[in-house]
Amino acid sequence: MTPPTRTLRAVLTAITALFALLVFSSPASAAIFPANAPSGTHLQTGTIDCTETATGVSCTTYELAGVGNTDASLSVSVTYAATIQCTNKGGKLVESHDDTVTEVTTTELTSSKNGRLTVPALNSTAPTEAEVLEQADCPNPNWTPSVLAGSVQTASWSYTLTFAGFTSPYVSFSG
Repeated sequence: MTPPTRTLRAVLTAITALFALLVFSSPASAAIFPANAPSGTHLQTGTIDCTETATGVSCTTYELAGVGNTDASLSVSVTYAATIQCTNKGGKLVESHDDTVTEVTTTELTSSKNGRLTVPALNSTAPTEAEVLEQADCPNPNWTPSVLAGSVQTASWSYTLTFAGFTSPYVSFSG
């Protein structure tokens, strides 16, 4: 093989690897901050991951080791958007606007013996239309709000795991 052929092959290999990284990487990858955890903290089993769908977020279970007796707080916040339609007393649609509903789930985690911390799976599903309507309103109190069918969708979300005694999260990611 001649040197130019090796160079071309190396360039093509690098381009292929970059393409695979761009195509197959998850849009929401976890950021791990070792300075925000007890020294020696590491992933023991499972995968730190969340998957977003149009109607929710599903996060996996995993176990951390090396945490000593340090507890942690796990928080998932999901904001859902919906289109609210306002109808007047005559039955005419007079306005549509977007509204949001945010659901926050916080779980306190206790380290077990042997310095391990089990982080449970968390799932958030979109609120029902009735739950959205509990918070929805129209600019005119004489109008009746309704949710446009199929419009409730995931708008944004965040996931954090913060150890007791630390001010910033050890695991943080969002979508």
